Amino acid sequence: MKGLNRMLRASALVVVLITLVGVFAYAALRSGPLAPIQVTAATVENQPISPGLFGIGTLEARYTYRIGPTFAGRVKRVDVQVGDMVKAGSFLGEMDPVDLDERIKAQEAALKRAQANISTARAQVQDVMATTAYAKSQARRYEQLFLEKVATTELVEAKRQELQVAEARLLAAKANLDAVVNEQVSVRADLAGLLLQRANLHLVAPVDGLVTTRDADPGTTVVAGQPVVELIDPSSMWINVRFDQLQSAGLRADLPVRIVLRSKSGSSVAGKVLRVEPMADAVTEEIMAKVVFDALPDPLPPIGELAEITVALPPLPALPVVHSPSIQRVDGLIGVWLIENNGLRFAPITPGAADLDGRIQIIKGLNPGDRVVRYSQRRLDAHSRIRVVEHLPGVVR
Repeated sequence: MKGLNRMLRASALVVVLITLVGVFAYAALRSGPLAPIQVTAATVENQPISPGLFGIGTLEARYTYRIGPTFAGRVKRVDVQVGDMVKAGSFLGEMDPVDLDERIKAQEAALKRAQANISTARAQVQDVMATTAYAKSQARRYEQLFLEKVATTELVEAKRQELQVAEARLLAAKANLDAVVNEQVSVRADLAGLLLQRANLHLVAPVDGLVTTRDADPGTTVVAGQPVVELIDPSSMWINVRFDQLQSAGLRADLPVRIVLRSKSGSSVAGKVLRVEPMADAVTEEIMAKVVFDALPDPLPPIGELAEITVALPPLPALPVVHSPSIQRVDGLIGVWLIENNGLRFAPITPGAADLDGRIQIIKGLNPGDRVVRYSQRRLDAHSRIRVVEHLPGVVR
């Protein structure tokens, strides 16, 4: 009897152990490390896409004007402040003339003196011309008298000598007149140069613009070419944008863009690609482009502000399309995991253009109707057991 009870207890213990092992095995195969990997699947379809580019750019001014003196001097006054809008031709400030006004007055006096000298020289020329004409007539008269044997040879020679002296004085008077005329030209040129220098002391706005910097205050000594005030032309503002070279196929001028300024992240404004730069950045592997606004924002954003640029590229014809999470890199190859007969096979692909929703066209390697893994709980391999579910916890679709 005791032996029978002992056998029954042993049988019951074996049954319990077998049940526990079964439960453990079931739990391990369903939720443990040996459980199938949960994945979501997607079916490959032929779809046209409208690819887009996304880049980050910096707001810049195409034209910057640095206004300063053409020679060293001291700033007398500055009439504008940073942020002021100015009109073309308006005065921005003035340099101290020092002794320039006195030098101009001295040159004006010298010009008047030169004009008086010209009048005097012309009168001298007229006087000497009259004397020369009289000497010439006297010389001819005495030569005639000599032929009539009335005048002596000595008188004729004397009159000839008087004529030569008068002609020499005439040449000297004309030379003096030329000299004072040239002196007047020189003084006039010096005066014009001083007047130009005086005019250059005024710092004038070359265009309608916005004052962005004020680099010197009254009393500051600056050298030639050193800017006192800096202007930009607001209508010339553009955004210098960088795009990834791998995604920039089809980028060209006049494509429409959406611009989101960092200071206005909740809204966007329209613009277009002005040009694609002929020089790319070989270090960062980026292509640079210039983007302009269709209409300037009001108020104007500050120079140097960052902006997010989205470029709409021309639509592409239909090809097999997958979402970017489906694409994996295995052993250096780019491809997707195909679901075939509840198993997995890695299929190398040649990806094409992508849109901003994460859809990527596949040039080679997939056909419409293929089922691919979109998301998985963990990394897959060819021997992984999978279970297809509608949604993975923690994955945002």
